Amino acid sequence: MSSMNAPLDLPVVDGRELPDDYRNVLHPGEIISDRAGVRHRLPRYFYQIESWQKARETNLASTFGLYEFINTDLREARVLHGFPRYVPLAIAHMATHLSVFRQHVGTYVHIAANGGYRSPGHARTDDATPHLWGTAVNIYRVGDDFLDSPETIGRYTELIKRLLPGVWVRPFGFDVGGTVDHLHVDLGRFVLAPREKGTCADGSGGSAEHEPSG
Repeated sequence: MSSMNAPLDLPVVDGRELPDDYRNVLHPGEIISDRAGVRHRLPRYFYQIESWQKARETNLASTFGLYEFINTDLREARVLHGFPRYVPLAIAHMATHLSVFRQHVGTYVHIAANGGYRSPGHARTDDATPHLWGTAVNIYRVGDDFLDSPETIGRYTELIKRLLPGVWVRPFGFDVGGTVDHLHVDLGRFVLAPREKGTCADGSGGSAEHEPSG
């Protein structure tokens, strides 16, 4: 398995070169369909995380550590309970956006368990959610504010829309597509690859395709 240069102090690996047990849950570069039948290509290139300590020591952005995006429970695929673990390259872009939000509120922003990156092999994965791309988070608390009411979710939704106009936030509501106990923030789905791999029309190289949420 080869590794490539990375802007972070983490190896970048081609998911198609990983052992079978990892490929079977990450499905690198494969196509999946969402509930509307729209097809999306999953990430092919990943940061490799050797240990929880490494995740604690690695900052994805000025105010966000890598560990904050990989907290999952037993519903995650068994091979991803331990290390090494693999996360899509786009996760650093999600962290950069959230840093703007955290700096503005001046307090801690809590990402829920299973609310950062989760793999296609996660038991809760039943759709092409942007969580599989590392481009969505579920925030359940900001400082002392729990996001479990129309007022708090609405207030922070408006703040994020003002700070980050290109980001999509799930509205409060009990219907499909709504949320009542967290703030779902996402950038849509996009696939990144190392510079040395170039750009390919299928999203397997370069900065690749970007798909807005909605």
